[in-house]
Amino acid sequence: MRQLFQTITLPLACTLLWACSAPETKSPVETPGRPESAKTQLLEAGAATLQSKPPIEAINAYLDGFHFYNGHPDVQMEAHHYCSILNEDVIQCVIFDGNTKGAKIMGVEYIIDEKLFAGLPPKEKAMWHSHGYEVSSGQLVAPGIPAPAEHALMERLAHTYGKTWHTWHTDQDKALPVGVPQLMMGFTADGQADPAMVEQRNRRLGVDAAKTKAERADIRIPDADSQADGWQHGNVIQITDPTGAHVHRSSTATPAPTNSRSSQ
Repeated sequence: MRQLFQTITLPLACTLLWACSAPETKSPVETPGRPESAKTQLLEAGAATLQSKPPIEAINAYLDGFHFYNGHPDVQMEAHHYCSILNEDVIQCVIFDGNTKGAKIMGVEYIIDEKLFAGLPPKEKAMWHSHGYEVSSGQLVAPGIPAPAEHALMERLAHTYGKTWHTWHTDQDKALPVGVPQLMMGFTADGQADPAMVEQRNRRLGVDAAKTKAERADIRIPDADSQADGWQHGNVIQITDPTGAHVHRSSTATPAPTNSRSSQ
């Protein structure tokens, strides 16, 4: 995977930066706090000049997709992934609620290849979601890169699984990161994602959904491991919030059907 990204990005340098041409998506919440002082701005400028940031500099991919709260498939949101490649089989992503400087870190997603996933114990697999449908449907996109590069990336992602925790629930109007982390899932079939949410994202990013889906028709989508996407099989794993701060409020119009039971 690392070689794929190097092949795509290095020769063309800045012209193919992953997010350079993506339209802005601002965070939906304003965080309370005092404006930055001149002293803070000076410290920031100094740190930016003097300190190296290898983990941040390793981030070289921007993916845009959708998540929902495990056990609450009708509570859905857009998720902006900024990812770094650890090796051919493992990717790690920081998830934001937008793609501007003021975006809030919503959580993290770890992505592993199907071969690594096959070796996980069943109880662990239930917390991971498959990416095949996200790829074939066109819900998962990599804004700002040429179609051939995105196609190669999606071919690889179709064979992966993701484990996602959201820690700041700005989709629930949480102006601060209160409550507890929540396990998130990805969509696996038509009729689950709110079409208005997907269409709004596609318009903003200039995504032609029908064209994207057609262009990916040649990508082989593997059958998902039967122990992944646990929510589909009545095996929902979620953290109960002891503070009562987390309330799952749907902003979507088309709830995704499920017959899941909770297992805390």
